[in-house]
Amino acid sequence: MSAFLLSVRLLLAAVFAIAGLAKLRDLDGSRQAIEDFGLPRALAVPFGTVLPLAELAVAVALVVRTSAWWGALGALVLLGLFIVGIAQAMARGREPDCHCFGQLHSSPAGWSTLGRNALLAAVAGFVVIHGSSDTGTSALAWINSLSAAELVGLAAGVVLVAAIAFQSWFSLQLLRQNGRMLARLDAVEARLGGELPDAAPPDPSAPGLPIGAPAPEFTISGVHGETSTLASLRAGGRSVLLLFADPGCGPCNAMMPEIAGWQRAHSDQLAIAMLSRGSLEDNRAKVDEHGLVNVLLQRDREVAESYLAAATPTGVLVDEDGRIASHLHPGVDAIRQLLGRATQSPVEVVHVPAQHAGTAAEQSTPGAQSAPAPAQPAVPAIGEPAPDAELVNAAGDPLALSGLRGDDLVLIFWSLGCGFCRQMLGDLRSWERDAPASAPRVVVVSTSTLDENVGMALESLVLTDTEGVAMRAYGAGGTPMAIGVDAAGRISSELVAGAPAVLALASKSALTDGAA
Repeated sequence: MSAFLLSVRLLLAAVFAIAGLAKLRDLDGSRQAIEDFGLPRALAVPFGTVLPLAELAVAVALVVRTSAWWGALGALVLLGLFIVGIAQAMARGREPDCHCFGQLHSSPAGWSTLGRNALLAAVAGFVVIHGSSDTGTSALAWINSLSAAELVGLAAGVVLVAAIAFQSWFSLQLLRQNGRMLARLDAVEARLGGELPDAAPPDPSAPGLPIGAPAPEFTISGVHGETSTLASLRAGGRSVLLLFADPGCGPCNAMMPEIAGWQRAHSDQLAIAMLSRGSLEDNRAKVDEHGLVNVLLQRDREVAESYLAAATPTGVLVDEDGRIASHLHPGVDAIRQLLGRATQSPVEVVHVPAQHAGTAAEQSTPGAQSAPAPAQPAVPAIGEPAPDAELVNAAGDPLALSGLRGDDLVLIFWSLGCGFCRQMLGDLRSWERDAPASAPRVVVVSTSTLDENVGMALESLVLTDTEGVAMRAYGAGGTPMAIGVDAAGRISSELVAGAPAVLALASKSALTDGAA
């Protein structure tokens, strides 16, 4: 029994040591995961730092015989907290990323995560129940009792297990990174094989998967518990317009009355599905308010990532054969253009009062007697004067964008209600620490509240734009997006969308291409 108790302690110690070290290597991700589970940000930041330290302390205590019982008790308490947090999230219809092992392994919290923690809790409970007087033999004493040959065998076994674990992790990362490359290769092979003789050559700079590539399949649930797949949306030989959205994304919410109207007006020729994230309650409220259909809930952003959609709102068209029929169209205006192309009809911009949404089909159909909302301004061209806007700095004082002239700028349009922005926050902090000396000055223009913006603790200038004035002025129809402004106050780059493009723009040594 002593040897068995020792093996149980070492197993628990290994799990907690790996979890703690992995979280320490990705503190921003761990803090974000805790916040996603519902803890206020003010508590998530310190708790996200204390948690991995507590896990490491538990691991050390489990190895030492004299403290092993307390280590098992600590493990039981932590696992109990994890179980309660996961169960509460699942009860609310949410499955946030558990971030249990940092970047080594992270998956949406669900039944498998709950079961794993319950099993580990049972193991820790076994040690606790067995009593503090007998927690098994000492690890050092057991090792000292081994012969030279047994020590060599033990060392070889440890190395073998570590090598297998590393190889498994490394292979998984390769599969994840290269999966999208296989989709691109499928499209290239199809063209070489003559399956798509009339297709245009792929544009490597265009956002999203190449046109003609097989569209990634998915199986996810709707807000009413129904299960939908890409194949079911294509039933009847229809094309599918996929719209990636977020309940905390302002531009997404603003266009929902339009989406409801599009769904009713074009249901005979086009299936329009909104792939959202967040809680079931938040999304169901949007469905009831606007009369939406085909609202599907991702566990996090897994479907959006498979389509390389890095901003919200973003649209992409899938043809009736299940192949990509358009590049990604981020932003409200771009989605309207994509819909017009798919339906071969002009798309009106309509406004539906919330109290009337979903009560009459004519409210959002072409030709309805509805008050048109002002169209979002076009993105200013390179070389044009940059629009001005008076925003609010961290001290709560007004600050005009024109007052920042004299430096090359990158304006990043942001919202903490956008899942992609929250996911990018750690990368932005890392960029700030290692920004090239010649990089332009980053200015984050956020539609979140002043307190939320200050709480991000960014080194860059963060300006509060709760009404989205600057976003509209620059034609930014989603988040995260960014645009360059040169020292003379003129547009110096195109408007880009998604974390990789935003960070790449911020890293440029000069933003003067095409500027007057």
